[in-house]
Amino acid sequence: MSVQFELRCPVSDDLAFIRDLVRVSGRHAGLTGERLDHLVLAVNEAVTNVLDHGGAVGLVTARGTHEGITVEILDLAGRLSADHLATARIDPTGAHGFGLWVIQHLCDGVGLEQTGLGSLLSLHLRRDPTTGVRSLGHSGRERQPAR
Repeated sequence: MSVQFELRCPVSDDLAFIRDLVRVSGRHAGLTGERLDHLVLAVNEAVTNVLDHGGAVGLVTARGTHEGITVEILDLAGRLSADHLATARIDPTGAHGFGLWVIQHLCDGVGLEQTGLGSLLSLHLRRDPTTGVRSLGHSGRERQPAR
């Protein structure tokens, strides 16, 4: 993966600011329209999870690549697990949110890695959703391209 740019910002409760930074990064990576909206919503959900269910401290890193963008959300508490991703679904009772389910359906690839710093959630969106599937290199899932 060749990195074209990188943005880093701390997780904060100023979600509008983070959404704005991610939107600019996504545009710079060549995303437009619905693809760009998907990126912004997915990152918003991930940061909200860090604030509501994690340690409320972390880092958002966006890297533009030749094929799109990868955004990593680090939760220093390390509470998010691969099990959470695997069992994410919509709760019809509304007792729980469905942020992880939304994230996995909006992104082309989602991965999770437990690092020495905490839980690292990786989200990837390609400029062209019809191109081949890319492996994230750790536990997670890839959506197949639209046919």
